[in-house]
Amino acid sequence: MNVDFQKELERLGKSVERVEEQLKRFKNGFPYLAIKKPATVDNGIIKLSGSELGHYMSIYEKKAADHDILKFVPASGAASRMFKRLFEFLTEDESEVEESGFLTKFFNGIENFAFYNSLNKKLEAQGTSIAEAKKNKKYHQIVKALLDEDGLGYGQLPKGLLEFHRYGNDAKTPTAEHFTEGEKYAKGKDGKVRLHFTVSPEHQSAFDKEVSALKKKFSDFEVAFSQQNPDTDTIAVTPDNEPFREEDGSLLFRPAGHGALIENLNKIDADIVFIKNIDNVVPDRLKEKTILYKKALGGLLTDVQEKLFENLKQLDDDPSETELAEIEKFAKEVLNLSFKNGYENLTVIDKRSYLKALLNRPLRICGMVPNTGEPGGGPFWIEEKDGSKTLQIVETSQFNPEDKKAAKALQSATHFNPVDLICAFKDYKGQKFDLRKYVDSDTGFITEKSKNGKDLKALEMPGLWNGAMSNWITLFVEVPIETFNPVKTVNDLLREQHQG
Repeated sequence: MNVDFQKELERLGKSVERVEEQLKRFKNGFPYLAIKKPATVDNGIIKLSGSELGHYMSIYEKKAADHDILKFVPASGAASRMFKRLFEFLTEDESEVEESGFLTKFFNGIENFAFYNSLNKKLEAQGTSIAEAKKNKKYHQIVKALLDEDGLGYGQLPKGLLEFHRYGNDAKTPTAEHFTEGEKYAKGKDGKVRLHFTVSPEHQSAFDKEVSALKKKFSDFEVAFSQQNPDTDTIAVTPDNEPFREEDGSLLFRPAGHGALIENLNKIDADIVFIKNIDNVVPDRLKEKTILYKKALGGLLTDVQEKLFENLKQLDDDPSETELAEIEKFAKEVLNLSFKNGYENLTVIDKRSYLKALLNRPLRICGMVPNTGEPGGGPFWIEEKDGSKTLQIVETSQFNPEDKKAAKALQSATHFNPVDLICAFKDYKGQKFDLRKYVDSDTGFITEKSKNGKDLKALEMPGLWNGAMSNWITLFVEVPIETFNPVKTVNDLLREQHQG
């Protein structure tokens, strides 16, 4: 790195050392994970029976009031990807509607969108209506009224502020749905429901307005916001791994993906934290199963954590070899942990020290949904450098395409990750863990993007529920597909699960 470039970074307030490391990552890439096999119900994924669901739900309902509980909702970014096909349509002839299945579905089902009434009012203000515009095949006018800033502005708004679900003549946003959910299972000490949304700076005022209106309908809610720290932004490079420069010659830094939110999570003070994406919500009529599993997983978390703390306290009291064997059994059979190569040859003192470090870590329970289509990234057993095996949430880009064993594991995967996490990150003495110490920096991603028509490469930090939590104690639990209803495109809102 030359002196002029270093001075440029310093003027921008960027860490020279951090940028240098990022540039090395672009050139050297990230190592593939050593994938051994998929986690299954027979090996690595817990499947709760009906009685167990009731048991753990009961535990949670009895003990929730003793804990500070918080619901953490990543809600940053505009919903522009939801409307990608509609943006493309604005550059095409309106006759394309008859050729595109996506567009045909959108316009044929437009009356079933929760935003229909709001959109119709915008068009009426322009002297027409949705029905009239459709009749006259003025499809572009409808889409512009939906996406443009002088219309509903949905092309610039975040998903959390879009009208997702219809309730009679009213509609609810995902933010409102998270309020309703939170009231059902996230009430902790003092009867408070604490919600935390991560948002983009440009959307903060709109979220403030939405939350202010919702708090008039929901009592005993505490709502906080945070924004992704710009210091976590990573430098972009050209396809040749040279720093990418804007047309004015300035360097381009980009948000480093949701993994950067580990910094936000690290500042939260709570006993139990539910993590769920902003768009994974359903209308009230379908919330029952989600609430059941949220409470059951919360009960399982508190039950496991109590036993974990008991074992850690025992390790402080100089346990006998017999007691040490019981702790080993708990680690293997309850926590699905395995030990490093050569563990059996350690002295009792060294075993005790190793187990203390192994057990005294943040804890998470991750819901896993059975595959219904092609297998993809999800829960797998990974071999670590010390020979131990760990449970990890793995993305397909982390598989070595030349590794036949890894390819076989991917093809035989039975579950995928719906981003349904319950976390506890205080130790047995009540002190918060520094979550940044449990990130595996070797598990980031390099993605291909473009800016102003120029190709570039972007660097993303280890994903929030992937490498950012790689060194946590992890339990996987099967949850039903009914609890997973993300909205990736606008037409997903026409699915039965999103109809009121």
